[in-house]
Amino acid sequence: MKVGVDSSVVEFGRVITAMVTPFSPDGTVNYGLAEKLADHLVNLGSESLVVCGTTGESPTLSEEEELELFRVVQKAIGGKAKVIVGTGSNSTHEAIARSQKAAKLGVAASLQVVPYYNKPPQAGLLAHFKAIAQACPDLPLMLYNIPGRTGQSLQPETVAELAQIENIVAIKEASGSLDLVSQIRVATPPEFLIYSGDDSLTLPLLAVGGTGVVSVASHLVGDRIKAMIEAFVSGQPQTAQAIHVELFPLFKVLFCTTNPIPIKAALKLQGWDVGGLRSPLTDLPPELEGKVKSVLTDLKLL
Repeated sequence: MKVGVDSSVVEFGRVITAMVTPFSPDGTVNYGLAEKLADHLVNLGSESLVVCGTTGESPTLSEEEELELFRVVQKAIGGKAKVIVGTGSNSTHEAIARSQKAAKLGVAASLQVVPYYNKPPQAGLLAHFKAIAQACPDLPLMLYNIPGRTGQSLQPETVAELAQIENIVAIKEASGSLDLVSQIRVATPPEFLIYSGDDSLTLPLLAVGGTGVVSVASHLVGDRIKAMIEAFVSGQPQTAQAIHVELFPLFKVLFCTTNPIPIKAALKLQGWDVGGLRSPLTDLPPELEGKVKSVLTDLKLL
């Protein structure tokens, strides 16, 4: 199941898009547009898609909506890319139940976020992820460390212990700390995959042993991000750096406020009618939309 990060082919690819969830004007999920968007993202360079992650507004989706999204996206992209489903929870029991249902659909993997709000200690995190892995032995798991949203961070020694479990194969690291990533790389086997959870840190993360990125910007520039990563791993760091510098303003403006507000606005500027956001998220203010539009124009994305 596991493939070393120095291989030309890794388990989920180098570019994974954390896909938005399109909504219709009445606020229901637009499954038809989700299919079209998923196919577009794969054609633009995404090798896997995360469905119902943070960018997909998972906190406001029902279990029925999530399962249907898993089905339609998997059908839309067929064997062209892999589907990674966000089935994490701050309840171990719920995370297991949701992951088991998703596994029956034949998805490639599950993204498991650090439990939020209840802030378990490292022993609790260890027990939580072990229980999910044991309950879903045939489902590869990607850990998701994003302390800015969860209030708790997976420590390297905890990740190292979890990485010994057969079906815990990767981590999405969104702590913003390259030192933490370096510590994880030192503490885990080379086949354990480390993905950046921040577009702007993709290139530096590669330099300390990362695999690729779970990206938001890849909705717009998946091909350029893929080219940047391929340049770096093929020994062309200056080319990779040039692409990073070119895309850096986009990486930053897409996080000018809470994700996925800016990326949904950017997609709508491109003509994708992805709809609004579910409360308590709100639409992008006009002054920030102007900044997003300016960056997209500069990059010739409009």
